[in-house]
Amino acid sequence: MDTVTEPEPLFDLEPATAAGPDFAELARLPLRELMAPDWADALAGVEAELRSVLSFVAGEEAAGRRVLPPASNVLRAFRQPLNGVRVLIVGQDPYPTPGHAVGLAFSVDAGTRPIPRSLANIYRELESDLGLPPRIHGDLGAWADQGVLLLNRVLSVREGGAGSHRGKGWETITTAAVAAVAGRRTADGKAAPLVAVLWGKDAESVRPLLGSTPVLASAHPSPLSASRGFFGSRPFSRANTLLEQQGADPVDWELPAVPARQLPPRSLG
Repeated sequence: MDTVTEPEPLFDLEPATAAGPDFAELARLPLRELMAPDWADALAGVEAELRSVLSFVAGEEAAGRRVLPPASNVLRAFRQPLNGVRVLIVGQDPYPTPGHAVGLAFSVDAGTRPIPRSLANIYRELESDLGLPPRIHGDLGAWADQGVLLLNRVLSVREGGAGSHRGKGWETITTAAVAAVAGRRTADGKAAPLVAVLWGKDAESVRPLLGSTPVLASAHPSPLSASRGFFGSRPFSRANTLLEQQGADPVDWELPAVPARQLPPRSLG
């Protein structure tokens, strides 16, 4: 049987600080150079909107405003195949602190110290739920590698300006992404195994897109709200139970003590 080789992505996933294409270049590139092929197919219907929001972000950059995460990671959530997604975790927008945002909701660069307080609370609940020790790093890439889609509703932010890129077009893209994840079907026409984990009101806004997908909803892990229903919600063990009930393998939520070496993105050319 002939093997079809997909084109390699333009850049690897890591690290957030490496040089790579800028946002103006991203806005001109074919979708299949920006994300996994099945994601490119799924998001083709909002390609014009994606190019528009990337052009907006390019304008921010051209005006001397620092945008986070860098262009090389802004679409990182779509680099793992859509077909492999088992768990959807929805965040708000990227961390506005330089060096923190890496293109995956709640995750930070492996060298970031201290880790953000929301992520520290996620680790606290992970230990309470599954007995897994917290890590000193905040790299959640190992979850993404297993089909956990860590998707922010808004995929970029101005440095120091939390929420500064809301209402600029990203919501259209991520709405299409959530609908694509929830709309997948197996060969026999059944819904593909999926569990949605919704923390906080922003995440809850996608619930109408999820159809019959099992949903685990609670307060956001932020220090402002974690004590109002996030702690004790046991999302990790409950997600695995729901996956197994759908005939899917559970997620190994234990993160490596030391993240895998991060490789710089390949350059354009």
